[in-house]
Amino acid sequence: MSQSNFSETKYWLRTARTISEALPYMQRHAGSRFVIKYGGHAMVDGELARVFAQDVVLLKQVGIHPIVVHGGGPQIGQMLERLQIKSEFVDGLRVTDAAAIEVVEMVLAGTINKQIVSAINAAGGMAIGISGKDAGLMEAKRLIMEKDGRQIDMGLVGDPARVNPHVIEVLENSAIIPVIAPVGSGADGQTYNVNADTAAGAIAAAAKATRLIMLTDVAGVLDKTGKLVEELTVAQVHELMRDGTISGGMIPKLETCLEAVENGVEAAVILDGRVPHALLLEIFTPHGLGTLVRKG
Repeated sequence: MSQSNFSETKYWLRTARTISEALPYMQRHAGSRFVIKYGGHAMVDGELARVFAQDVVLLKQVGIHPIVVHGGGPQIGQMLERLQIKSEFVDGLRVTDAAAIEVVEMVLAGTINKQIVSAINAAGGMAIGISGKDAGLMEAKRLIMEKDGRQIDMGLVGDPARVNPHVIEVLENSAIIPVIAPVGSGADGQTYNVNADTAAGAIAAAAKATRLIMLTDVAGVLDKTGKLVEELTVAQVHELMRDGTISGGMIPKLETCLEAVENGVEAAVILDGRVPHALLLEIFTPHGLGTLVRKG
Protein backbone atom coordinates (compact mmCIF):
# COMPACT_ATOMS: atom_id res chain seq x y z
CA MET A 1 0.00 0.00 0.00
CA SER A 2 1.40 3.43 -0.90
CA GLN A 3 2.03 5.99 1.85
CA SER A 4 -0.62 8.32 0.46
CA ASN A 5 -3.27 5.60 0.48
CA PHE A 6 -2.25 4.52 3.98
CA SER A 7 -2.66 8.03 5.35
CA GLU A 8 -6.08 8.35 3.74
CA THR A 9 -7.31 5.21 5.51
CA LYS A 10 -6.41 6.30 9.05
CA TYR A 11 -10.05 7.25 9.56
CA TRP A 12 -11.44 3.78 9.04
CA LEU A 13 -8.53 2.02 10.72
CA ARG A 14 -9.42 3.89 13.91
CA THR A 15 -12.66 1.89 13.97
CA ALA A 16 -10.62 -1.26 14.63
CA ARG A 17 -8.60 -1.57 17.86
CA THR A 18 -5.69 -3.07 15.93
CA ILE A 19 -4.72 -3.65 12.34
CA SER A 20 -4.91 -7.38 13.07
CA GLU A 21 -8.61 -6.90 13.82
CA ALA A 22 -9.19 -5.41 10.36
CA LEU A 23 -6.97 -7.91 8.55
CA PRO A 24 -9.46 -10.84 8.55
CA TYR A 25 -11.98 -8.70 6.66
CA MET A 26 -9.36 -7.96 4.00
CA GLN A 27 -8.42 -11.62 3.70
CA ARG A 28 -12.03 -12.81 3.63
CA HIS A 29 -12.80 -10.87 0.47
CA ALA A 30 -9.49 -11.32 -1.36
CA GLY A 31 -10.16 -12.50 -4.91
CA SER A 32 -13.83 -11.40 -4.82
CA ARG A 33 -15.54 -9.15 -7.32
CA PHE A 34 -17.42 -6.16 -5.94
CA VAL A 35 -19.72 -4.19 -8.27
CA ILE A 36 -20.04 -0.63 -6.97
CA LYS A 37 -22.84 1.57 -8.24
CA TYR A 38 -21.46 5.10 -7.92
CA GLY A 39 -23.70 8.15 -8.03
CA GLY A 40 -25.51 10.76 -6.02
CA HIS A 41 -23.78 13.24 -3.72
CA ALA A 42 -20.65 11.07 -3.52
CA MET A 43 -20.01 11.70 -7.21
CA VAL A 44 -20.66 15.46 -7.39
CA ASP A 45 -18.83 16.42 -4.18
CA GLY A 46 -15.19 16.94 -5.13
CA GLU A 47 -13.67 15.75 -1.84
CA LEU A 48 -15.92 12.68 -1.63
CA ALA A 49 -15.08 11.85 -5.24
CA ARG A 50 -11.36 11.99 -4.45
CA VAL A 51 -11.78 9.78 -1.37
CA PHE A 52 -13.93 7.32 -3.34
CA ALA A 53 -11.21 6.96 -5.97
CA GLN A 54 -8.58 6.29 -3.29
CA ASP A 55 -10.80 3.70 -1.62
CA VAL A 56 -11.37 1.88 -4.91
CA VAL A 57 -7.60 1.75 -5.43
CA LEU A 58 -7.13 0.37 -1.93
CA LEU A 59 -9.68 -2.39 -2.58
CA LYS A 60 -7.68 -3.43 -5.64
CA GLN A 61 -4.43 -3.35 -3.66
CA VAL A 62 -5.75 -5.76 -1.01
CA GLY A 63 -6.94 -8.26 -3.61
CA ILE A 64 -10.59 -7.29 -4.18
CA HIS A 65 -11.65 -6.69 -7.79
CA PRO A 66 -13.81 -3.52 -7.90
CA ILE A 67 -16.10 -2.90 -10.88
CA VAL A 68 -17.48 0.65 -10.91
CA VAL A 69 -20.80 1.37 -12.63
CA HIS A 70 -21.73 5.04 -12.51
CA GLY A 71 -24.75 7.24 -13.04
CA GLY A 72 -24.94 10.88 -14.05
CA GLY A 73 -28.56 12.06 -14.07
CA PRO A 74 -27.93 15.61 -12.78
CA GLN A 75 -25.09 16.19 -15.24
CA ILE A 76 -27.24 14.93 -18.13
CA GLY A 77 -30.04 17.26 -17.03
CA GLN A 78 -27.68 20.23 -16.95
CA MET A 79 -26.39 19.53 -20.45
CA LEU A 80 -29.89 19.03 -21.87
CA GLU A 81 -30.90 22.36 -20.37
CA ARG A 82 -27.85 24.09 -21.85
CA LEU A 83 -28.73 22.66 -25.26
CA GLN A 84 -32.42 23.55 -24.77
CA ILE A 85 -33.55 19.96 -25.22
CA LYS A 86 -36.72 19.24 -23.26
CA SER A 87 -36.72 16.24 -20.96
CA GLU A 88 -39.26 14.63 -18.63
CA PHE A 89 -39.35 11.78 -16.14
CA VAL A 90 -41.75 8.91 -15.52
CA ASP A 91 -41.28 7.09 -12.19
CA GLY A 92 -37.72 8.37 -11.92
CA LEU A 93 -36.69 7.34 -15.45
CA ARG A 94 -35.79 9.94 -18.05
CA VAL A 95 -37.81 9.73 -21.28
CA THR A 96 -35.03 9.63 -23.88
CA ASP A 97 -35.64 10.63 -27.49
CA ALA A 98 -33.16 10.59 -30.38
CA ALA A 99 -31.78 14.03 -29.51
CA ALA A 100 -31.45 13.23 -25.82
CA ILE A 101 -29.69 9.88 -26.34
CA GLU A 102 -26.77 11.65 -28.01
CA VAL A 103 -26.39 13.88 -24.95
CA VAL A 104 -26.79 10.91 -22.58
CA GLU A 105 -24.00 9.00 -24.29
CA MET A 106 -21.75 12.06 -24.52
CA VAL A 107 -22.10 12.89 -20.82
CA LEU A 108 -22.05 9.35 -19.42
CA ALA A 109 -19.50 7.62 -21.64
CA GLY A 110 -17.51 10.80 -22.21
CA THR A 111 -17.27 13.47 -19.54
CA ILE A 112 -18.28 11.61 -16.37
CA ASN A 113 -16.66 8.30 -17.22
CA LYS A 114 -13.31 9.91 -17.94
CA GLN A 115 -13.47 12.06 -14.80
CA ILE A 116 -13.84 8.92 -12.66
CA VAL A 117 -11.08 7.12 -14.57
CA SER A 118 -8.75 10.10 -14.13
CA ALA A 119 -9.48 10.27 -10.39
CA ILE A 120 -8.71 6.57 -9.89
CA ASN A 121 -5.52 6.83 -11.93
CA ALA A 122 -4.45 9.92 -9.96
CA ALA A 123 -4.96 7.92 -6.75
CA GLY A 124 -2.45 5.34 -7.91
CA GLY A 125 -4.74 2.86 -9.64
CA MET A 126 -5.04 1.76 -13.24
CA ALA A 127 -8.56 2.28 -14.57
CA ILE A 128 -10.12 2.11 -18.01
CA GLY A 129 -13.49 3.60 -18.94
CA ILE A 130 -15.93 1.63 -21.07
CA SER A 131 -19.66 1.58 -21.71
CA GLY A 132 -22.08 -1.29 -22.12
CA LYS A 133 -21.54 -0.95 -25.86
CA ASP A 134 -17.88 -1.91 -25.68
CA ALA A 135 -16.96 -5.52 -26.55
CA GLY A 136 -20.65 -6.46 -26.35
CA LEU A 137 -20.67 -6.00 -22.57
CA MET A 138 -24.37 -5.16 -22.26
CA GLU A 139 -27.01 -5.80 -24.88
CA ALA A 140 -30.16 -3.81 -24.14
CA LYS A 141 -33.77 -3.99 -25.20
CA ARG A 142 -36.36 -1.22 -25.28
CA LEU A 143 -38.01 -0.76 -21.88
CA ILE A 144 -41.78 -1.30 -21.85
CA MET A 145 -43.23 0.90 -19.10
CA GLU A 146 -46.74 0.15 -17.89
CA LYS A 147 -48.54 2.63 -15.65
CA ASP A 148 -52.19 2.73 -14.65
CA GLY A 149 -53.05 0.00 -17.13
CA ARG A 150 -51.45 1.65 -20.15
CA GLN A 151 -48.09 1.50 -21.88
CA ILE A 152 -45.89 4.60 -21.84
CA ASP A 153 -43.36 5.28 -24.58
CA MET A 154 -40.03 5.90 -22.83
CA GLY A 155 -38.16 6.36 -26.10
CA LEU A 156 -34.64 4.99 -26.09
CA VAL A 157 -34.61 3.80 -22.48
CA GLY A 158 -33.37 0.24 -22.27
CA ASP A 159 -33.28 -2.75 -19.97
CA PRO A 160 -30.31 -5.16 -19.91
CA ALA A 161 -31.18 -8.15 -22.10
CA ARG A 162 -27.80 -9.90 -21.90
CA VAL A 163 -24.50 -9.16 -20.16
CA ASN A 164 -21.25 -10.71 -21.39
CA PRO A 165 -18.60 -10.24 -18.66
CA HIS A 166 -15.67 -11.32 -20.85
CA VAL A 167 -14.24 -7.81 -21.14
CA ILE A 168 -14.45 -7.43 -17.33
CA GLU A 169 -12.50 -10.67 -16.89
CA VAL A 170 -9.83 -9.53 -19.37
CA LEU A 171 -9.37 -6.22 -17.54
CA GLU A 172 -9.36 -7.94 -14.15
CA ASN A 173 -6.57 -10.29 -15.25
CA SER A 174 -4.55 -7.24 -16.28
CA ALA A 175 -5.00 -5.56 -12.85
CA ILE A 176 -7.18 -2.88 -14.47
CA ILE A 177 -10.24 -1.40 -12.75
CA PRO A 178 -13.22 -1.15 -15.16
CA VAL A 179 -15.37 1.99 -14.94
CA ILE A 180 -18.62 1.37 -16.79
CA ALA A 181 -21.09 3.89 -18.21
CA PRO A 182 -24.66 2.49 -18.34
CA VAL A 183 -25.19 2.86 -22.07
CA GLY A 184 -26.21 -0.30 -23.88
CA SER A 185 -26.59 -1.39 -27.47
CA GLY A 186 -29.56 -3.20 -28.97
CA ALA A 187 -29.29 -6.24 -31.22
CA ASP A 188 -29.72 -3.86 -34.15
CA GLY A 189 -27.02 -1.48 -32.89
CA GLN A 190 -29.43 1.08 -31.44
CA THR A 191 -28.04 2.95 -28.41
CA TYR A 192 -30.08 2.78 -25.19
CA ASN A 193 -29.99 4.74 -21.95
CA VAL A 194 -29.99 2.16 -19.13
CA ASN A 195 -30.70 3.06 -15.50
CA ALA A 196 -27.38 2.84 -13.62
CA ASP A 197 -28.84 0.86 -10.70
CA THR A 198 -30.37 -1.68 -13.07
CA ALA A 199 -27.15 -1.94 -15.08
CA ALA A 200 -25.09 -2.48 -11.94
CA GLY A 201 -27.39 -5.26 -10.76
CA ALA A 202 -27.28 -7.05 -14.10
CA ILE A 203 -23.50 -6.75 -14.33
CA ALA A 204 -23.09 -8.03 -10.75
CA ALA A 205 -25.18 -11.12 -11.52
CA ALA A 206 -23.43 -11.87 -14.83
CA ALA A 207 -19.95 -11.34 -13.35
CA LYS A 208 -20.78 -13.60 -10.38
CA ALA A 209 -19.91 -10.79 -8.00
CA THR A 210 -19.71 -11.39 -4.26
CA ARG A 211 -21.17 -7.97 -3.50
CA LEU A 212 -23.34 -5.37 -5.18
CA ILE A 213 -22.81 -2.06 -3.36
CA MET A 214 -25.28 0.74 -4.08
CA LEU A 215 -23.98 4.14 -2.98
CA THR A 216 -26.95 6.39 -2.19
CA ASP A 217 -27.78 9.66 -0.43
CA VAL A 218 -29.40 7.96 2.58
CA ALA A 219 -28.01 5.89 5.44
CA GLY A 220 -29.72 2.71 4.21
CA VAL A 221 -33.09 1.13 4.97
CA LEU A 222 -34.71 2.74 8.01
CA ASP A 223 -37.39 1.19 10.20
CA LYS A 224 -40.55 3.04 11.24
CA THR A 225 -38.66 4.74 14.10
CA GLY A 226 -35.93 6.00 11.77
CA LYS A 227 -33.32 3.50 12.96
CA LEU A 228 -30.99 1.88 10.42
CA VAL A 229 -31.80 -1.75 9.59
CA GLU A 230 -28.39 -3.40 9.34
CA GLU A 231 -29.39 -6.66 7.63
CA LEU A 232 -32.41 -8.03 5.77
CA THR A 233 -33.36 -11.25 4.05
CA VAL A 234 -35.26 -11.29 0.77
CA ALA A 235 -38.44 -12.28 2.65
CA GLN A 236 -38.01 -9.41 5.11
CA VAL A 237 -37.56 -6.89 2.29
CA HIS A 238 -40.86 -8.01 0.74
CA GLU A 239 -42.58 -7.72 4.11
CA LEU A 240 -41.28 -4.18 4.69
CA MET A 241 -42.46 -3.21 1.21
CA ARG A 242 -45.91 -4.57 1.96
CA ASP A 243 -46.29 -2.71 5.26
CA GLY A 244 -44.99 0.58 3.83
CA THR A 245 -41.72 0.75 5.79
CA ILE A 246 -39.86 0.68 2.49
CA SER A 247 -41.33 3.23 0.10
CA GLY A 248 -40.55 5.83 -2.54
CA GLY A 249 -37.16 5.83 -4.23
CA MET A 250 -35.86 3.06 -1.98
CA ILE A 251 -38.18 0.52 -3.64
CA PRO A 252 -36.46 0.36 -7.06
CA LYS A 253 -33.02 0.23 -5.41
CA LEU A 254 -34.04 -2.70 -3.25
CA GLU A 255 -35.72 -4.40 -6.20
CA THR A 256 -32.34 -4.25 -7.94
CA CYS A 257 -30.69 -5.72 -4.82
CA LEU A 258 -33.27 -8.52 -4.68
CA GLU A 259 -32.84 -9.40 -8.34
CA ALA A 260 -29.05 -9.49 -7.96
CA VAL A 261 -29.19 -11.70 -4.85
CA GLU A 262 -31.74 -14.03 -6.44
CA ASN A 263 -29.39 -14.35 -9.44
CA GLY A 264 -26.37 -15.49 -7.49
CA VAL A 265 -24.81 -12.40 -5.91
CA GLU A 266 -23.90 -13.30 -2.32
CA ALA A 267 -25.21 -10.04 -0.85
CA ALA A 268 -26.19 -6.50 -1.83
CA VAL A 269 -25.69 -3.38 0.25
CA ILE A 270 -27.46 -0.02 0.36
CA LEU A 271 -24.74 2.36 1.53
CA ASP A 272 -24.53 6.08 2.39
CA GLY A 273 -22.10 7.57 -0.10
CA ARG A 274 -22.06 10.89 1.79
CA VAL A 275 -19.89 9.31 4.50
CA PRO A 276 -16.14 9.55 3.81
CA HIS A 277 -14.60 6.09 3.31
CA ALA A 278 -18.07 4.48 3.35
CA LEU A 279 -16.79 1.61 1.21
CA LEU A 280 -13.98 0.75 3.61
CA LEU A 281 -16.17 1.06 6.69
CA GLU A 282 -18.72 -1.28 5.13
CA ILE A 283 -16.27 -3.92 3.93
CA PHE A 284 -13.54 -3.94 6.56
CA THR A 285 -15.38 -3.44 9.87
CA PRO A 286 -17.43 -6.00 11.84
CA HIS A 287 -20.88 -4.42 11.51
CA GLY A 288 -20.53 -2.45 8.30
CA LEU A 289 -22.22 0.88 7.66
CA GLY A 290 -25.32 0.32 5.54
CA THR A 291 -28.12 -2.21 5.02
CA LEU A 292 -27.02 -5.62 3.77
CA VAL A 293 -29.49 -7.83 1.87
CA ARG A 294 -29.02 -11.61 1.71
CA LYS A 295 -31.15 -14.36 0.20
CA GLY A 296 -31.97 -15.76 3.64
